[in-house]
Amino acid sequence: MLILVLSVIPKHAISRGAGWLATRTVPVRWRGPAYRTYSRIFGARPEEAALPLEQYPSVNAFFTRTLRPGSRPLAADAIVSPVDATVGAYGVIESDTLVQAKGRNYSLAALLGDRELADRFDGGTYTTFYLSPKDYHRIHFPLSGKVTAATYIPGELWPVNVAAVANVANLFAVNERIVIEVDGERGGRVAIVAVGATMVGMTRLAFDDLHTNARRREVRRRRYDPALPASAGAELGHFEFGSTVVLACSRDAGTIEPLSVGATVRMGERLGAPSAVPPADGS
Repeated sequence: MLILVLSVIPKHAISRGAGWLATRTVPVRWRGPAYRTYSRIFGARPEEAALPLEQYPSVNAFFTRTLRPGSRPLAADAIVSPVDATVGAYGVIESDTLVQAKGRNYSLAALLGDRELADRFDGGTYTTFYLSPKDYHRIHFPLSGKVTAATYIPGELWPVNVAAVANVANLFAVNERIVIEVDGERGGRVAIVAVGATMVGMTRLAFDDLHTNARRREVRRRRYDPALPASAGAELGHFEFGSTVVLACSRDAGTIEPLSVGATVRMGERLGAPSAVPPADGS
């Protein structure tokens, strides 16, 4: 019934409205009590926030908060988790297929909006991360290298909770999203796909003005020449309210090690091993 209702309501307009509301200034005297109440309800950890609660002028500012230094130690010589999240899926990429949920698969080429790019990942590994309202909502680079491209792909704004993932066909490949391509410093490529959702005001990048929930409804591609430097653990962008990240890793970039569906991860934790051999030309 919920999916039927969501199929007819104006999800983009509602999400833009939610984003607008979340940026309204909260009176200083209400901020601490409001954010602590939010944290108790959803299980967030306000003690990790970089600033005193009273210094966050809006719900959105609190939601997209940075963390105290040292809150997320970075695993050395590893592909690291780009987010705090729950694992929604893990597997090997075979025949352009990723698992969305039990009994539901979808196309990597459709997700990335690029068949040739998708072919680069055949035989590689992937994982899906779901960020709930309790989670830290900044996205970070999973390894060091160079950002070669970012693409905004318009689409729907279905929710990305368990019920929607189980019932909406090709959800991640039909929701609007931003695809970030990174060439690893030791070779290979990773794709970080930030998927928009209902009530996510916007998904923003730290290095470009591309964002989701835009009023423009065409694909927008950015190719960076020269490529932009990326360091493992450096900030890539953030979600304004919860959503999903799909991380795909080519075989020559390294391997994401097996992850259990439902497991929790924190940004900076080891996910797997990067390629052991740098490119022959040193690039």
